[in-house]
Amino acid sequence: MQNLNVGLIGGGFMGKAHSLAYAAMPMFFWPAPALPVRKVIAEANPELASEAARRFGFENSTSDWRSIIDDPDIDVVDIATPNHLHAEIAIAAAEAGKHIICEKPLARTGEESKAMYDAVKDKNLVHMVAFNYRRTPAVALAKKYIEEGAIGRILSFRGTYLQDWSADPNSPLSWRFQKSIAGSGALGDIATHVIDMARYLVGEFSAVNALLSTWIPERPLQTGGADALGTVRGGEGPRGEVDVDDEVMTMIRFANGAVGSVEATRNAHGRNNYITFEIHGTEGSIVFNYERRDELQVCFASDQADRRGFRTVYTGPAHPYGEGLWPIPALGIGYGETKIIEAYDFFKAIAEGGSVSPSFADGYQVALIDDAIVESAAKESWVEVPQINA
Repeated sequence: MQNLNVGLIGGGFMGKAHSLAYAAMPMFFWPAPALPVRKVIAEANPELASEAARRFGFENSTSDWRSIIDDPDIDVVDIATPNHLHAEIAIAAAEAGKHIICEKPLARTGEESKAMYDAVKDKNLVHMVAFNYRRTPAVALAKKYIEEGAIGRILSFRGTYLQDWSADPNSPLSWRFQKSIAGSGALGDIATHVIDMARYLVGEFSAVNALLSTWIPERPLQTGGADALGTVRGGEGPRGEVDVDDEVMTMIRFANGAVGSVEATRNAHGRNNYITFEIHGTEGSIVFNYERRDELQVCFASDQADRRGFRTVYTGPAHPYGEGLWPIPALGIGYGETKIIEAYDFFKAIAEGGSVSPSFADGYQVALIDDAIVESAAKESWVEVPQINA
């Protein structure tokens, strides 16, 4: 069992999630495919970096992310920064021969994502974009049922990602509301998760027809660099422009003939982390709600007429990743477990010399879908989605 030294760039919310996964992965999946060693973490200044190292269990800290790239002892570069830094860091890491895991979205635009994909595609590196929700065991179980043909040919997909953390006009103007840093708003931040699950479960998008809306055009300027995700209020001080979308709705045509829709907003009062999908096929239906993430609802047309209807399957040891999680169905998993599973699959690919999905190719394809959604909203018409040759 090899040790793999990790250099993590970014000590915020996602840095916390990734650090937890590196510490816990061998506790869940043993023998582990490899042991992540939390070697060095980078933050914006030495004080923040030192604090993050102590908090998240890293041996060393730095305020210069480039020193992680240049360190020959670092095997894995983990990018958990705001979106505008993803491309520069990932391209440098690829040139240095490091394996890379990057938070979603892969980049701000399809053009940036292409540059990242081009940097890794011809190198013997494992690269991953962290769409962790597809690693919820119930979602993986839905994939298993679909691949087995349990619901027949897929006809339609409906997906949502609804949150309310930015519904208050006095939540501050964090980087997530600034196009120059984030690239887009609800589209890149949360809709991409549902787009990833739609590709994973149904297939490639061929065309989209979308609406983008901005409901709160100005917000209080934020003090400090931390992204508080709506947990603080900006008060009566100066306000700045929001130049990204608050809400996205899109219809979808899939390449295999299925149809669908995705809706995402961060302005839905009462919705916390409401990720859902409903998939209808010729032989049955599947329903998932992340807020009840141990459950998958299924209905099979082959059931007898007098007992046909939705049933709830509680995920556990008999289901995907069940051997490494908890010994009783519905004992309960959380956000952290999806990141632990993500780390397991990533380090397994490195240890075995393979690849992992979603890769930078997947992240690039999602970015092309995002670009098509933006174009569609501007044109108020259907727009075809370009396909990459991965």
